[in-house]
Amino acid sequence: MRFPLRCLILLSALLVFRPTCAAQEIRVAAAADLKFALDELGTHYEKQTGRKMDVSYGSSGNFLAQIQNGAPFDVFLSADIEYPRKLEAAGLAEPGTLYEYALGRIVIWMPADTRIDLAQLGWKALLDPSIQKIAIGNPEHAPYGRAAVAALRSVGIYEQVRAKLVYGENIAQAAQFVASGNAQAGILALSLAISPPMREGKRWEIPAKMHPPIEQAAVILKSAKDKDSARAFLTFLKSGEARKILESYGFSVPASAQTQ
Repeated sequence: MRFPLRCLILLSALLVFRPTCAAQEIRVAAAADLKFALDELGTHYEKQTGRKMDVSYGSSGNFLAQIQNGAPFDVFLSADIEYPRKLEAAGLAEPGTLYEYALGRIVIWMPADTRIDLAQLGWKALLDPSIQKIAIGNPEHAPYGRAAVAALRSVGIYEQVRAKLVYGENIAQAAQFVASGNAQAGILALSLAISPPMREGKRWEIPAKMHPPIEQAAVILKSAKDKDSARAFLTFLKSGEARKILESYGFSVPASAQTQ
């Protein structure tokens, strides 16, 4: 059994880049793990403010490079706090707007019809001979990919599974690989693993102590055309309502965010 075509289309949609935006829209570059959470956040933001969001999803590292080269975004929602910090240091971000909005979590994910008892085996499931490919985000520019490699090294099986690893351009593409059957397992963002297209699969959460924290942060860009709308979105992102939405999609809210 494989996932229905409609589910794969949903996952494929994560990779669509939509540069066109109309008036009163803020242009958001967002890490791919945020797809489903940000869809809901955007709906609530629009109801509250009357402003719309035009969101492009991809890997945080690629967005960093695009922004450094003049890509026309107003807000950057990164899966790695270091990227907004780099933009801030380079004078490409509005001073004082960097905000850590979430801590990401990773899981091992397999299709529902796998014969492997993932809940019982945990890490050992990846060593099963039937697992020929393991999808992760490209660790060169995808924070979730770096976290996956760090966790594999921490548990001591990286060298055993290294030849099995296949890299998605971002964590959404890695999820697409395993959902489509092109990989038998994936180390994915919890936010995608519990999303409608994938929630029926098997998952095992990787302990946070096994990898560096996935600190996710937002920043308003210096080049933002509508800074008022961008600030309105950042204010909404700091609200209790937004925090509850993020938590419902598997994100942890850092203590610093709870006090703002």
